[in-house]
Amino acid sequence: MNRIVDKQQLSDDVFRITFEAPYIAEARKAGQFIILQLDENFGERIPLTIADADEGAGTVTVIFQAVGKTTIRLSEHEVGDSIANVLGPLGTPTHLENFGTAVCVGGGIGVAPMHPIVQALKRAGNKVITIMGARNKDLLILEDEMKRWSDETIVCTDDGSYGRKDLVTVPLKELCEAGVPDIVFGIGPPIMMKFVAETTRPFGVKTMVSLNTIMVDGTGMCGGCRVTVGDETKFVCVDGPEFDGHLVDFDNMMARQKAYKKQESIARDSCRANSAAEAAQAAAAGKDRA
Repeated sequence: MNRIVDKQQLSDDVFRITFEAPYIAEARKAGQFIILQLDENFGERIPLTIADADEGAGTVTVIFQAVGKTTIRLSEHEVGDSIANVLGPLGTPTHLENFGTAVCVGGGIGVAPMHPIVQALKRAGNKVITIMGARNKDLLILEDEMKRWSDETIVCTDDGSYGRKDLVTVPLKELCEAGVPDIVFGIGPPIMMKFVAETTRPFGVKTMVSLNTIMVDGTGMCGGCRVTVGDETKFVCVDGPEFDGHLVDFDNMMARQKAYKKQESIARDSCRANSAAEAAQAAAAGKDRA
């Protein structure tokens, strides 16, 4: 069992949870992820990228959006509660060297898995320029943490409520036109990563993206996370999660992501209805005791 030691709500449906996992904290590297199972009677296993870890404290931090059945259930856990099973670290770590100038583009919740990569790139001697994007100011996460490790930080919001009113690809293109990046890393919604790769393609700038696909076992056995990269079939859980963005077939990946959309919607709605019923019962019990 992995006891939760800290929980913070970063926005309406985005949460940061830190839990005890000393062996994972000791072994993890930038770019890797875990698979967790909430309890023995709730069997779904979901992948979450490691946003941070403290080897001394033996803890791992994940940041997630409560959009599906398991993430909604996880968001209802509190400090002192435990997660039944955590498997990791999984995946191939980010390849690190002193590239020169690394531009890191994070969109929405994708800023969270970008955080350890920015740290590692800086420690490897790179100049790091971070571009962060969100729909609005309230949905922006980890701004202070990213600024701490970046030489320059550019913030964009779709509605202009904070920073630049631009898509993240606009400042990225400006940097490419100025010949700034030696390498680009992009993490965010698949459509964002697709256009990050398309933005850098004409300039020949190597672009790495971190994919978050449907995943079951995390060891390459089920094949659920397969993607087409160039002319090859790859498995995100063992070959990735990072790939050359110029070779990823994003259209095929996005189509596969929708395969269980109906079932996911039913499970999510049922989970929210059950949570609301439990909250109502608890409130009624409190009134009766009063």
